[in-house]
This record gives sequence, C-alpha cells and structure tokens, in this order.
Amino acid sequence: MIDIHTHILPGLDDGAADIYDSIEMAALAHEYGTKAIVATPHCNIPGIYGNYFGKEYCRVFKETKEIIQREQPGLLLLAGMEVYTTEDVPELLTDGKIFPINRTRYVLMEFDFAEDPDFADRMLRRVREVRAIPVVAHAERYEFVQDAPEIVWNWKKIGCEIQVNKGSFLGRFGTRARKTAFELLNHNLVTAVASDAHSPVQRTTCMADAYEHLRKEYSREYLDALFHVNPRNICNGRKPVQFRKIPFEEEYGWKERI
Repeated sequence: MIDIHTHILPGLDDGAADIYDSIEMAALAHEYGTKAIVATPHCNIPGIYGNYFGKEYCRVFKETKEIIQREQPGLLLLAGMEVYTTEDVPELLTDGKIFPINRTRYVLMEFDFAEDPDFADRMLRRVREVRAIPVVAHAERYEFVQDAPEIVWNWKKIGCEIQVNKGSFLGRFGTRARKTAFELLNHNLVTAVASDAHSPVQRTTCMADAYEHLRKEYSREYLDALFHVNPRNICNGRKPVQFRKIPFEEEYGWKERI
C-alpha cells in the first residue's frame, strides 16, 4: 500500500508531536504493509500553519527521512503538503511556495468543512488553469459534499482526483462521512484511499484495517487500485486508472447498479 496523506513530519502541525511519534507512525505503517508514505503537513491555513516550501520545511523533511530510512528501511518517505484552499493558492503554486506530491503536478488540497461549494469549484478550476492537478483531500468530510455528492462527479469531469480517508469507512468521522464515503466508492468516484494519519495512537498510519473491512464487499482489483496502484501513479506523476463510472443524472439522483 501507498499512503498519500499523512501528518508524519514532527512539530509542523497537529500531527506528529516529535520525532518519536514519527518513528512509531512509520513502524506501524510498515508493519501493516505500507511501502511508501507522503508527508503532507498542513499548509497555508491563515493564522495557524504556514509551512510553505522553504528552508525549514526542507530541514524537517530531510532529517525525518534520514531517521525513518535508518529505523524502517523498508518504508519510503516522500514530500508533499496538504494545502488549505484560499484565493491565492494558484499564485502560491506558480511562485513555488507549495510543494506538490513528490514533485509531480498533483496537489493535495483541502477546504473548510463548511466551505461554499461555488468557491470550491471555482478554485479547483483555477488550479487546473495553472496546470496543476488537484487531489481533493477527504472529500467525504465536507458538509456540501455530504449534502450533494454529485459535486464530486463534476470535479472528476474537470480533471480532479479524489482522496477519501480510510477512517471514514470505519465510522471514525461520523455517520454522514461514512455514508458519503461509500456513496463515492460505489459510484467509482474515489481515486485513492489514504490514512490522513496524525499520530501513532489515534488516526494512525495502519491502512490494513480499512482494506480488510472493505474486502468483504469489494473486489481485490478495485481495492488494490485505491490503496496501491493509483497512489503509486500519483506519486510518479502518472494518470490514475479509471474504473467504469456509473452515470449520474441530476433529475433522478444516483442510479442503481445494473
């Protein structure tokens, strides 16, 4: 498995508090079958976390990578950021202040959980205009997506990719997030499942629990695409594989499988 959304870098945000947390998170990931992790600290949250690409980010990432390579040689740590979406994100991207996933065109983007859907749509289109590819973080957790999941279908149409948290399938973020996660999964709108891990105790880097939970109802081919193939392709700057999409018609809502 490959995990494209983690808060494993120590002391940069509300994730790993110190390097010992980072080591434990890496060990847990490796123990349960994860081969690579993308470090995606919160970035561009006004008044809380800046974490723009620069000397401090590079220092923390380099030191953490070296320690994890020594402690868990079977786990690869890659660089990235979880970018809070503001009006100036396209300019921050073109100015090199935002680091995409593993130096690709894929950018992990998050919104306020109560964001205006029109703002989200407009910003995703603007990011596409600067030739970056948004990967919408934990899409199932936004209130406006829970209210109208068809929004995600529109995002996919303009070339965005969709990441869902593994914890949502296990009920970690409430019944609405769980229901929405399964709706997106059942309509083939999820590109990748990731941990969004914040610590070695809660919201952990263990991905196997969600994989085995979903294995009861979904094919291994489908799950392998979501947990390994697509995350790998994103990290390599390649296009994720696309499963057959079930059509959506606004007038009638979600269609049933036939």
